[in-house]
Amino acid sequence: MIFKVATLFPEICEGYANKSIIGRAKEKGHIEIKSYNIRDYTEDKHKRVDDYPFGGGKGMLIQAEPVYKCYLAMIEDSVENI
Repeated sequence: MIFKVATLFPEICEGYANKSIIGRAKEKGHIEIKSYNIRDYTEDKHKRVDDYPFGGGKGMLIQAEPVYKCYLAMIEDSVENI
């Protein structure tokens, strides 16, 4: 079974995936975890993915475009492995 994770922090995801029950399942070959860094799919030279709320107000959002491009890459990767 292959799990694909879109994340802003792939090193944290991979570190967690190598521990406990998940790590043992990976070692035995029962599961595979592949993480995709959303920042790799932004066109900003600083790899920023933050955006401001359109209605104003406090807080930050993640831009939709890099998330969508990451999603498409995940789908394309799945199709290539069939």
